[in-house]
Amino acid sequence: MRVGVVVLPEHRWDTARRIWREVEEWGFDHAWTYDHLSWRSLKDGPWFGALPTLTAAATATERIRLGTLVTSPNFRHPVTWAKDVMTLDDVSGGRFIAGIGAGADGHDTEVLGSSAMTPGQRQDRFREFVELSDRLLRAPETDHRGRYFQAVGARMLPGCVQRPRVPFALAATGPRGLALVAEHAQIWITNGDPRRFGRLSEHEGLTLVGQQQDRLDQACATAGRAPSELARMINGSVVGDRPLASVERFVDFVGRCAEHGFTDVLVHYPRSSSPFAADTRVFQRIAAEGLPAVRRIWSGSR
Repeated sequence: MRVGVVVLPEHRWDTARRIWREVEEWGFDHAWTYDHLSWRSLKDGPWFGALPTLTAAATATERIRLGTLVTSPNFRHPVTWAKDVMTLDDVSGGRFIAGIGAGADGHDTEVLGSSAMTPGQRQDRFREFVELSDRLLRAPETDHRGRYFQAVGARMLPGCVQRPRVPFALAATGPRGLALVAEHAQIWITNGDPRRFGRLSEHEGLTLVGQQQDRLDQACATAGRAPSELARMINGSVVGDRPLASVERFVDFVGRCAEHGFTDVLVHYPRSSSPFAADTRVFQRIAAEGLPAVRRIWSGSR
C-alpha cells in the first residue's frame, strides 16, 4: 500500500519548498498538485501554476514521485503538454506521473472563452487528448489531425527518461472513461462521485468505488488486459470521513481502502481552513506512526 499527499499550489515558493521537502522526508510515496487555473471556493485566493510548481518541487526533492491531479484538455493542448511532461520527467530524474482527466465545466473552461460541452463531447475530447499524448510521448515525431487537436511534425526529443513514456494516471468513473483507463493507464484515480464531490458518507463512497472497481475489471477484460496490471488510487480526503483526524482513523481508513482493492491512497496536506482543514501536528504523527503501520499490515496488497 502506497500513500500520497496532495499539496495545493497556493503557497509562495519559500513556504511551498518546505512543504514538498517535508512530505518526502516524512516518508510519503508520491506527491501531487491540482492542475487548474483556479479551483472552486479558493478561486479568489493565491493559486500558482501546476507545472512550474512541480518542476520546482522536483529540484527540491530526490526520491518522491510527483504528479498532476489532474491535467485536463480544458486549457491544455497535447503537443505543449507533452513537451512539458518530457521536460518535467527529465528534471525529476524519471519521477513524474502524468495525471489526466476529462475536465468539467467551470473557470478552467470559461477563462479561455470556450463553449460548454456535452458529457459525450468531453469524453470524445478526453480520449483524443490521451491517445495523442500517448503517441507524442512515445515517438520522436508525430502528426495528427483530429476533431479537437492537431499536431504537425511535433518533435519530442530526446524523449522521456521513463520508457516507453511516463506513466499515465487517468481519472475516470463512467464506462467510457474506464475503458480508456483499461487501454492506456498505469494508474486509475477515483474521487468517488464527481457530481457529489465530498458530499457522500464514507460508507456510501466506498460502496460506490467498489462498484467502479467492478466496472473497471470488466473494462480490462474487454481490452484484453489483466486487472492486476493497474494500480488503483483513491482520493481519501474526498471519499473518507476525516482520515487525518488521528493516527487510528488514518490506519483504519487506509485498511478499508486496501480491502476494496486499492493500491494507493491520497490525502491532502493540512490546511488551516476548509477545504481539507486538519492539524499539522497530527499529520506529522500519521507520517511517523501511521505510515509504518499501514505498510506493515498491508505490505501484501496488490
